[in-house]
Amino acid sequence: MKTDHDGLLIAFELTGGEASDAPMFATLIDAGPDEAPRAVVGDKGYDSDANRAMARDRGAVPVIPHRSNRKSIPARFARALYRGRARIEQMIDRMKRFKRVALRCEKTARNFRSIVALAAAFVLGKFVHTA
Repeated sequence: MKTDHDGLLIAFELTGGEASDAPMFATLIDAGPDEAPRAVVGDKGYDSDANRAMARDRGAVPVIPHRSNRKSIPARFARALYRGRARIEQMIDRMKRFKRVALRCEKTARNFRSIVALAAAFVLGKFVHTA
């Protein structure tokens, strides 16, 4: 899932439940509007040299914590920017309030993608009308 700074959904992509998040990094960076992000915030699942280089090539600062088993871990880490990842998690929690999203009731990827998009529209609509 890709969100903006306020935690509002920009784009999402489905993967298999057993699949790793790291290969989807390029897809998520390129998804959504043509605005170049200034920072890319992700969890340890996105920690790889290729993902960090990809973010830098697009002009963004990778804010991804290093795994504990990496050989060279830099001393500095942008903790203030990483705190913004809570907004992404909060958006995921809002989406999971919809029973069909949380329980993955749909059998096909096409139908589940449609349900997720509909739930995202409801969540985004609530933010537009309450602001």
